[in-house]
Amino acid sequence: MTRQSPSELLVLHAVRLAGFADTAAAAHRFGTGLAETEEILGDAEAYGWVSHASFAGLSGWSLTERGRAENERQLAAELAETGAVTEVQQIHEDFLPLNGRLLHACTNWQLRPTPSDPLAVNDHSDPDWDAAVIGELAFLAGALTPLAHRLEKILNRFSGYDTRFTAAMQRARDGDGRWVDHTDIDSCHRVWFELHEDLIATLGLSREHG
Repeated sequence: MTRQSPSELLVLHAVRLAGFADTAAAAHRFGTGLAETEEILGDAEAYGWVSHASFAGLSGWSLTERGRAENERQLAAELAETGAVTEVQQIHEDFLPLNGRLLHACTNWQLRPTPSDPLAVNDHSDPDWDAAVIGELAFLAGALTPLAHRLEKILNRFSGYDTRFTAAMQRARDGDGRWVDHTDIDSCHRVWFELHEDLIATLGLSREHG
């Protein structure tokens, strides 16, 4: 039976995954109530786990180093209680080759080498080049689905990554290229990056080793 994570873990983890999030965004990520989220963030701030900042018209929360350590402690304890550490490690291993393909696809969306410039910016004037990238994203959407289902059977908080990625891929396929790699919307790249962060946080890994 899939494990339901406590709200205290989910709110802290929502801030971790976003990097910087206001209270409403932190509440929305895992469906915790706004008032409950606000209370949890207030407590977390008192513990020194999160800090609040405002700049350029934006305001929100981010994890402190202590908060990052606490988040990873909570995640490790939760995973141990599921008895599925080895299974999540295997899913992560299965994910890594796909991660390489995603990064390559995003690079090809941003760059289209020419004989004189291997780092030429992709101006999206070659429909075949762009179609090949979208085709790769469609393959990755299909490959992600069984991995996501394996994860959400263990921890419910992993649910939705596959549907979010597929939705972004479909928008890109329909002609809106922003949904490939823009960071201000739930693009393919953003969803994939978040899943990768979720996996390495859950397993206590670093980007360099995961």
